[in-house]
Amino acid sequence: MWIIELLVVLFFIWLGARLGSIGIGFAGGFGVLVLSMVFGIKPGSIPVDVILIIMSVIAAIATMQVAGGLDFMVQLAERVLRSNPKYITFLAPVVTYFMTLFAGTGHTAFSTLPVIAEVAKETGIRPSRPLSIATVASQIAITASPISAAVIFFSNELEPLGVSYIQLLLISIPSSFLAVMVGAVVANFLGKELKDDPIYQDRLAKGLVKTSSSHSYRELQKGAKTSVSIFLLGLVCVVFYATAISESVGIIKNPVMPRDEAIITVMLSVAALITMVCKIKTNQVLDAATFKSGMSACVCVLGVAWLGTTFVSAHLEQINIFAGSLLETYPWLLAVVLFFAAMLLYSQAATTRALMPAALALGVNPVAAIAAFASVSALFVLPTYPSLLAAVEFDDTGSTQIGKYVFDHPFLIPGTVTIATAVALGFLIGPMVI
Repeated sequence: MWIIELLVVLFFIWLGARLGSIGIGFAGGFGVLVLSMVFGIKPGSIPVDVILIIMSVIAAIATMQVAGGLDFMVQLAERVLRSNPKYITFLAPVVTYFMTLFAGTGHTAFSTLPVIAEVAKETGIRPSRPLSIATVASQIAITASPISAAVIFFSNELEPLGVSYIQLLLISIPSSFLAVMVGAVVANFLGKELKDDPIYQDRLAKGLVKTSSSHSYRELQKGAKTSVSIFLLGLVCVVFYATAISESVGIIKNPVMPRDEAIITVMLSVAALITMVCKIKTNQVLDAATFKSGMSACVCVLGVAWLGTTFVSAHLEQINIFAGSLLETYPWLLAVVLFFAAMLLYSQAATTRALMPAALALGVNPVAAIAAFASVSALFVLPTYPSLLAAVEFDDTGSTQIGKYVFDHPFLIPGTVTIATAVALGFLIGPMVI
């Protein structure tokens, strides 16, 4: 019977992928309904903690965007990219990685993609190279961001096993960043040179490639830099508190609030401070692009993570029999499982929430679980993720294309190499930290 139920889960995940965007969450909730009403399975726990963290972080990010903070960050990123344009394939992923690391969401990378495409085109570099690895970097950085929902949830699961929040970051940050650089090296050799690409030459002859215009930075709002400073202060507070309450650190004993509630209150406080200090209108926050995409992500996590936990919790005993000894013998297989799950679930937080507790319950070593953590960022495999589609659209040279066989797109190889390298580095760095 569990095989039929698994097929039901996969069907609704497939349906969600077909619906796209927020439809992934719709389909997930539909799947929970079918599993409960048709198969009599008790619904799993709703990922309320993950959703509330995403909501609070997105609220702060959107408020900063309205205040002009994201424009300021994009200007800084553009100056970095234009300072050494011939190294765009290496600088672009660094920029998107640290923007995501800082903000806790990959949605901030959207605004840099057109700049990356333009700088690459101006320099004569195939835009698919920096665009592909920059998109991947913005995704894998979620597993290293101190305020991402995936990291906060995972750290709470690891804490009872003797692994602190700061130890998780000390493994995930260097392993993911170094892996991104390896992925950039690989991306730098993929595809023909732009001048030799027949598709580019054809589009150029037809006048479909826009010529570069003068580069002028628009004037920033008065509170732009202040909003970024306030957000950065909030980030520092979250990291300090989350580290201080860890049992292995013990600076704050008997904390007033747990890690989840701390990040939620700090992020909402950041939004309030930005609103007051920068004098913005709160109704504008609701119209911000980051707010809309972030709230869509909350519905997606609600649906697919709930669907995943419903199935896993109902069959944990069978999964233990089937996979427990296998994962104990070959712990790297967890990375493979997470890779394919993330490919379907379309969310690092949803994948972490759905599978990591079960993996740890099966006895997977914490070091192995942290090493495999990078695999929850395999959102680039299917060419339907929003940032991937945006990268394709921004490249008018035609070098960043989705092929006719679904998987033949420029994001697959750099992304797979990056995740495989991050997992390997996690196994290497993990024992040094824990």
